[in-house]
Amino acid sequence: MNRIAKLLGVMALAVPMAAMSGLASAAEQAAAKADPAKGETLYSQGAPDRNVPACLSCHGAAGNSAAATNPKLAGQQAEYVHKQLADFKAKSRNNAIMTPYASALNDQEMKDIGAYLAKQQVKPATAKNKDTIEVGQKIYRGGIAAKGVPACAGCHGPTGAGIPAQYPRIGGQYSEYTEAQLVAFRQGTRTNNSVMSTIAAQMSDTEIKAVADYVAGVR
Repeated sequence: MNRIAKLLGVMALAVPMAAMSGLASAAEQAAAKADPAKGETLYSQGAPDRNVPACLSCHGAAGNSAAATNPKLAGQQAEYVHKQLADFKAKSRNNAIMTPYASALNDQEMKDIGAYLAKQQVKPATAKNKDTIEVGQKIYRGGIAAKGVPACAGCHGPTGAGIPAQYPRIGGQYSEYTEAQLVAFRQGTRTNNSVMSTIAAQMSDTEIKAVADYVAGVR
């Protein structure tokens, strides 16, 4: 009887402990949930106490950069923004400007910024070169079979919206920025995506320029 009583006592203690554990787990998940409002504050005001400038100083209000050298981030996949910031911080993506800024952010703040940007409406760029539109379209929609280059639309979607947590939004991005990233993948100066490095390595300057310009006009 004493053994049974002790066993029942242990079980009685175990139930509330398990419940408390479940509550703790739920609290941890809630704490880890991205907060777009906090992300907006960081994006718009930065964190002066840590020498983190406002993101909008380079990427524009609500993620709509006014300079082609800085990517448009409005409407970007939250998971992609988080990953890129984490890669800058880990120095697996090389950028002398972004690395120190990202290094001052914690993981939760990166998620918050990503959540804020994902909710913003992008003001898309436009294609500029009429002479390469057809070539760019063929590459985006069908790839380059002779070189083993897959269709961009296969991963980034027919409208360039991407797939959350897998592939970033690229439709409406500045052609200059897209071109620079493809060249960086090809040259090995950007190394945080092995798939893109392999694809870009098969593309010529002309092909990269054509598809980058076409992507700017994809909706």
